[in-house]
Amino acid sequence: MKVLIVDDEKMIRDVLREYVEFEGNEAYEAEDGLQAVRMCKEGDYDIILMDVMMPGLDGFSAVKEIRKTKDIPVIMLSARGEEYDKLFGFEVGADDYVTKPFSPKEVMARIAAVTKRHRAGAARRETYKFEGLEIDMKGRNVYVDGEKLELTPKEYELLFYLVRNNGIALSREKLLSDVWGFDFYGDDRTVDTHIKMLRSSLGEYRKFIVTLRGMGYKFEA
Repeated sequence: MKVLIVDDEKMIRDVLREYVEFEGNEAYEAEDGLQAVRMCKEGDYDIILMDVMMPGLDGFSAVKEIRKTKDIPVIMLSARGEEYDKLFGFEVGADDYVTKPFSPKEVMARIAAVTKRHRAGAARRETYKFEGLEIDMKGRNVYVDGEKLELTPKEYELLFYLVRNNGIALSREKLLSDVWGFDFYGDDRTVDTHIKMLRSSLGEYRKFIVTLRGMGYKFEA
């Protein structure tokens, strides 16, 4: 699990990093909200520990910016324990709120609880995230770096089918049968044409659709 620790106090970052890595996770650090926003644009994290009071860009503002493009769970860290601060944190998109001084063990327990809830919620929503590509199957929405795509009905179905079979080699005949239906009158070029269109829409994330020479395709992420 990749944990982004955002706090302007190095001592707090060091303590949290020690506990995060001790439990077998990867720890990344940002000194302020601006750096955190930049890091989230460039990479993906499983959870963020976000301090509230920081120079440059405070934690609340940073969460609002990150939420525009990424659905990463956030635990706010603050010395301010007033109820309205906590409520505001939840309003901007925080998943939990821990008041300083805190026990690192408590923070780790909160991380486990929040990530578990987030994964369960994603499973119910049937959403998938691969770097900057986000796919919401139930809502029938696809986003590339936060920008919503407008795909054809068959492009949606083809992409969803590929994603649900992530890592599985799929022949053109299998794709025609399962995406277009047994009664479809056409040939393999139909699949190739739609794959080409889909890749064009996905931009740099076309890399996830791999061509299997002489056979078909697979989604690999």
